[in-house]
Amino acid sequence: MNRRWPFQKLSFHLNSRVSSRVSLIFSNPCSSQTFKYSLNHVEISSLLSTCGKEGNLHLGSSLHGSIIKSPEVYNLENDRSVRNSLVVWNSLLSMYAQCGQLSNAVKLFDEMPMRDTISWNSILSGFLRNKEFEMGFGYFKEMLGLGFYRFDSASLTTVLSSCDGVDFLGVNKMVHGLVVLSGYGREITVGNALITAYFRCGCFDSGKQVFDEMMERNVITWTAVISGLVQNEFYEESLDLFVEMYHGSVSPNYLTFLSALSACAGLQALKEGCQIHGIVQKLGMQSDYCVESALMDMYSKCGCVEDVWRIFESAQVVDEVSMTVVLVGFVQNGFEDEAIQIFEKMVKAGIKIDPNVISAVLGVFGIDTSLDLGKQVHSLVIKKGFGANSFVSNGLINMYSKCGNLEESVKIFNGMLQKNQVSWNSIIAAFARHGNGFRALQFYEEMKSEGVQPTDVTFLSLLHACSHVGLVHKGMEFLESMQKVYGMNPRMEHYACVVDMLGRAGLLKESKYFIEGLPMEPGALVWQALLGACNIHGDTEMGKYAAGQLLLAAPDSPVPYVLMANIYSSRGKWKDRARIIRKMKERGVAKETGISWIEIEKKIHSFVVADQMHQQGEFIYQILLDLLRHMTDEGYLPDEVHYVP
Repeated sequence: MNRRWPFQKLSFHLNSRVSSRVSLIFSNPCSSQTFKYSLNHVEISSLLSTCGKEGNLHLGSSLHGSIIKSPEVYNLENDRSVRNSLVVWNSLLSMYAQCGQLSNAVKLFDEMPMRDTISWNSILSGFLRNKEFEMGFGYFKEMLGLGFYRFDSASLTTVLSSCDGVDFLGVNKMVHGLVVLSGYGREITVGNALITAYFRCGCFDSGKQVFDEMMERNVITWTAVISGLVQNEFYEESLDLFVEMYHGSVSPNYLTFLSALSACAGLQALKEGCQIHGIVQKLGMQSDYCVESALMDMYSKCGCVEDVWRIFESAQVVDEVSMTVVLVGFVQNGFEDEAIQIFEKMVKAGIKIDPNVISAVLGVFGIDTSLDLGKQVHSLVIKKGFGANSFVSNGLINMYSKCGNLEESVKIFNGMLQKNQVSWNSIIAAFARHGNGFRALQFYEEMKSEGVQPTDVTFLSLLHACSHVGLVHKGMEFLESMQKVYGMNPRMEHYACVVDMLGRAGLLKESKYFIEGLPMEPGALVWQALLGACNIHGDTEMGKYAAGQLLLAAPDSPVPYVLMANIYSSRGKWKDRARIIRKMKERGVAKETGISWIEIEKKIHSFVVADQMHQQGEFIYQILLDLLRHMTDEGYLPDEVHYVP
């Protein structure tokens, strides 16, 4: 095998006028030749910098060995020699830190004959970059205690760049105090770092205040606060600031446009998103694959699937990011079949599949999706080794429960090494979905015993479970606990579950009183739940009231007509039923067609009433007639069924 000699592409321009040279001797592994180079401190520093950036520890440590053998580096007779030697030592220190060799960096740092601010910054950056925060902050504290080795703006920005999360807010504020006391407040790089750090720590008010107080702002300043607001879901404020920047003296860069598009996606602001699309197209930035992905995400969040597909088809570079964005866009807009087709194309094309893609495609699966296809995705998860990813495991739990295989959901849940809130919510929802409310409540007790805090989604599943097993008092306890114990404000979905729970138990008047006492205006979900309960119990008077309220909340919905028609049918009030159906037709409200399905040999077969579209329709109807004939011969009398057209 032909080994590449590591120096064959390196050329050194030697300057004979520069002192403090180091002789480096290298042997070519492909021959017996030995080469001797005489490098000055600038060239050595450049070479060590390259080793650090590329992570070439072997070459970097070899250079270290040659430097140690050279007496010139220890020549401290004059200021020039000191400066040159210090450049070499600092480059070595930075190389070890960048390569993650912190023990070697510490040893070198301790043995250095002299140190300056750059030396301290290098060791500080090494520890903080490798998330060794205790050691890194320890060196920073020691650095502050030295009178001669004063910190500089790079020291401050290095520490601030490590502040990511609410746990670092105290460090962030301490460094902010140092910035003010040391007079670095006017340094634009320090201000930018402060803004970024505050937003990462969730302290957006302080980040915005730093921005407002800055005398000078560049594109990084504006982008930092715009992206920070987006990350904290202040989409409207972020977009307003982008508009202010666009009409000001500082021009946005592609990162600014990415943040602005994210704000449009969060607000579902299609008009503003289209305007930004026009700007990036005019500036020639649309071909950037990050901008393309952001545009596709924005259009998908706004429900414009055709625009998503148009950008995707015109993209010059298609990678896993853009494919994932398209796939998620189809999922979010209800195009499940198309999402699965995209996923299958990704697998066949050999495009890299990551846990995000798997998690997205698992979200497609519902009760009408092929279980065999879900098992194939599960096989791919095992093959790729994604089983330890909590997002993937949570998706598998939901997929199997929605496809009817509750046992497999439990098996995946029990096999998870680390269970988060979503994991517990998924298994609780799985049992609630399958009507096993008591087991869902048991999982909730186990969740609390594990010290995992419930979310509003947890209580939604619990209320759903109580509704189907008739545990009215327990359900009301959950609603009260949600507000008083955990400080959560129930959403309309929670109130609809409570109404459904009361209604299923026959407590229709109590349901009405509950709705009248709600702290918000009841929505369509709440009235639909009450009307559904009236349908179960055949209460025409309460049903007419609920239907009237539902028509006001959702005038184009077929639900009030269909359910009232069913209520009248159950009471034998055929004239009233006919009147409702006539009114429904006059107003042009169409009923959604009911579908049944069955999976045979990995293929889903769907059917509607009086279906004539299936390829084997004649054969199926013949079998049904034969069965009906046999049943009639056995004395079966079919019930008269009234369908709502």
